[in-house]
Amino acid sequence: MPTRLPNAATCLAGLLLAVAPAGAVLAQAAGDDAAMERFVSDLMARMTLSEKIGQLNLLTSSMDVTGPTLRAGYREAIAAGDVGAMFNAYGAKYTRSLQELALEETRLGVPLLFGYDVIHGFRTIFPIPLGEAASWDLEAIERSARVAATEAAAAGLHWTFAPMVDVARDPRWGRIAEGAGEDPWLGSQIAAARVRGFQGDDLAALDTVLACAKHYAAYGAAQAGRDYHAVDISPRTLWEVYLPPFHAALAAGVATFMTAFNELNGVPATANPYLLRDVLQDYWGFEGFVVSDYTAINELVPHGLARDEAQAAELAANAGVHMDMQGETFVKHLPELVQQGRVGQATVDDAVRRILEMKYRIGLFEDPYRYSDEAREDAATYAPAHLAAARDMARRSLVLLKNDGVLPLSDEATSIAVIGPLADSEADMVGSWSAAGEKRDRPLSVLEGIRERVGDDAAVHHARGTSDVIGDDDRAGFSAAIAAAARADVIVAVMGESAGMTGEAASRASLELPGAQPELLMALQRLGKPLVLVLMSGRPLAIDWADENVNAILEAWYPGTEGGHAVADVLFGDYNPSGKLPVTFPREVGQVPIYYNAKNTGRPYDPAGTEQKYRSRYLDVPNTPLYPFGYGLSYTHFAYSDLTLDRDEIEGDETLTVSVRVENTGDYDGTEIVQLYLRDEVGSVTRPVQELRGFRRIELAKGAGETVEFELDAADLAFYRRDMSYGAEAGEFTVLVGGSSADLRGARFRLTEDVTLRPPPPLPFARSASPGGG
Repeated sequence: MPTRLPNAATCLAGLLLAVAPAGAVLAQAAGDDAAMERFVSDLMARMTLSEKIGQLNLLTSSMDVTGPTLRAGYREAIAAGDVGAMFNAYGAKYTRSLQELALEETRLGVPLLFGYDVIHGFRTIFPIPLGEAASWDLEAIERSARVAATEAAAAGLHWTFAPMVDVARDPRWGRIAEGAGEDPWLGSQIAAARVRGFQGDDLAALDTVLACAKHYAAYGAAQAGRDYHAVDISPRTLWEVYLPPFHAALAAGVATFMTAFNELNGVPATANPYLLRDVLQDYWGFEGFVVSDYTAINELVPHGLARDEAQAAELAANAGVHMDMQGETFVKHLPELVQQGRVGQATVDDAVRRILEMKYRIGLFEDPYRYSDEAREDAATYAPAHLAAARDMARRSLVLLKNDGVLPLSDEATSIAVIGPLADSEADMVGSWSAAGEKRDRPLSVLEGIRERVGDDAAVHHARGTSDVIGDDDRAGFSAAIAAAARADVIVAVMGESAGMTGEAASRASLELPGAQPELLMALQRLGKPLVLVLMSGRPLAIDWADENVNAILEAWYPGTEGGHAVADVLFGDYNPSGKLPVTFPREVGQVPIYYNAKNTGRPYDPAGTEQKYRSRYLDVPNTPLYPFGYGLSYTHFAYSDLTLDRDEIEGDETLTVSVRVENTGDYDGTEIVQLYLRDEVGSVTRPVQELRGFRRIELAKGAGETVEFELDAADLAFYRRDMSYGAEAGEFTVLVGGSSADLRGARFRLTEDVTLRPPPPLPFARSASPGGG
C-alpha cells in the first residue's frame, strides 16, 4: 500500500493566496510562503532521487490523435513515479483518471500537472494571436486569454504553453502567426495582457491556468525564416528587440518559461546558461520553472553540442532547464549523472522545488481533483458569453487594407458571389494551434456568415474555383466560379493560405497567394464587377497585384469559431473595422526582413532627392512596404491636428505631456487607434528612425472630436547605451503621432540630462561553458 501524503487541509496554513500584481514575480504573503516552504521541504525530505527526477519528466498523451489514451509504457511510468506532468491530456473525466493513477499507485501520491497548447482558445477559438494583436486592444486580448483559461481549467488543465512572445520580423517564418508581430514595445504590452488573462490575480482560482512565456529566446530571428534554424544576432539586438517581451511577461508574474529550439550565437537555447541562469534567474530573478520544448534536449545531439543524450541531459540541467518535455533524457540519465557528480544534487533539488511549489500554488496538494469537474466542464464549453467574446475579438482583429468605396456592401445587393477555396472551409477558420476546438460544424465559414447575414434578401452563389489551395494546376473549377460570379452584383473572393500553411514547421519561401488562386483572382477581376478580397493568412502576404486591381481587401487572418459572423459583420457595415497591422506587409519577398523601426544608413534613400544611385535602395522595387506597421482603414475618416507639447524641454525627473486633436470627419461612427512614436535624433549608438511608445483606442461618433493626451518620461526615452547600461541620453527627440507608422506629424523637444535606469546586463558568455566537445 503506497504511503499517502496527508490531506493538505491538515498541512496547509490556509487557502493559497493570489499572485501579486504585475511587477512582482509569483510573490505571496510571508506567512503563506512559509507554509509552502514547510510543506515542500517536508515532501522533498521523503523523496528518493528517482522520485525527484520523476517530477522533472513531462510526457504526452495521444489525445489529439487517438483520444484519451496513453502510449505504451506510460501508464507504468506514471505508476512508478517517473512522471511529474502530462500534456495533450484533457477532459475532466480523463484527467481525473490519470490523476487517480498518480495518487493511488505511487508511493507518495504527488499529483500530476496537466498542460496543453491553449494558444488562442481551448474549445471556443479566437483569432490567431497575430490577428488578436491587430486589434491593439489589450483588454480584449486579456479577455480572450481568460475565456481560454476558463474552458481549459474546466477540462482538467492546469497549464498552457502560451503566450508565445517571440518578436518576428520575417513573415516567411510560419510561427509569426503565434505572436504579436514585429514590435518589441507592442509585443511587451500584449505579452503582459495575455499572462494576466491566463493567470488572473490568483493562481488557485478555477478560471485560471499557469502561463508559459515561449520560446526563450530569439526564436523569431531564425535565419532565412526557416523554422528551427540557427539564430546569430548581436547582444544589443538580443536585449533591445527579442528579450523585452519576455521580461514583460515575467514582470506580469508568468509562472513558467519554455526554451526555444534554436541555437543563439552558437549555443542552443536549451543548454544556454547565459539565457537560463545569468539572465533569467540571476539578473531577472525568475522564481518559476523552465520547461524544454518538445524533445529539445535530445536535439542537442544533432545540433552538435552534445555527443549523446546523456551529455545533452547534463548540459540542459546545468544550464537551468527544470523539466524535460517528451525527451525522457532526465529520467534516463540524471540518476547516473548525479552519482558521477556531473550534475549536482542541489541542481536537481532546485528544479524539483520549483515544480512542487507551482503545484502547491494552484491547489493540487489541497484537492488534486479540483480541476476535473465534469459539470463545470459542460457549463464552460462553448458558453454563450465565450462565443460572444470570440465574435467581438474577431471583429476587432480584422484589418481593412484597401477600400475604394465598395465596402460596406449594400443591403440592396440582390446577388453576391462568394468564391474561393477558403470561402466555405470551416476547418481553416480556426487556424493552426486550435487546441480542442472543433474543425467542423462549430466554426462558421465566411460563406455561412454571409448567408446568415443576408437571409432571403439576396441570392448567394458559391463556387470554390480551385479545390486545392496550393495546387498550381487545379483550374477545373474556374469555369463554374466565373459563371457564379457573372450572375452576381458583387464578388467576395475568400483566398489565402490554408491553416496548415502557417504555424510550426510551416515556413514559406514565397509570400504570394499560393497555388492557382492568383490566376483565379485575375479571372474574376476581368469580369468588371465590384471585387472584394477577404484574405485569410497567418502572415503578411505579398499581394501587390491585388492591391492595384481589386476594389477592397480585408485581412481576416484566421478569425476563429465565430469568424464567419465577424467577417459578415464587417463586410456589411454592422461593425466598422478598426484593426491596425502589428506587422509590415512587404511588396515582394525580396524586401524581407522589412519592419518599421529599422535604422537609417549613412546613405539613406530620399525619393525626392537628386542623387538616386548611390543610396540604400532597390533597383526594382521601392523601399517602402505595401502596407506599413500600424496601418488599417475604417469606413470613416479621421483627421489629426494641433499636435502640442506642454514644454520644449524636460529634466530627467519630469514628464512631458503630448496632446493631439482627432476628429471623425466621415459618415460613420468609428474607432481610431492613435499611435505615438519617438525618434532619438542623436545617440551614443545609432537609433531606429522611430519607435512606438504609446497608443490610445478612441471611439468617435461621426462629426465628433477628441483631444488625446500622452505622457512621456525618461523611461520612454531609454535604450541600451554604448556601455549597455539602460537609460536616456540628453539631446533632441521628435514626437510623432498619427494613424500609422507612415502617417505621422511631429514636434521636437529636448531632454536636458542623462538618466540611468539600470546597470548593464550580464555580458554573453561570461559564464564558463559546461563540459562539451566531441
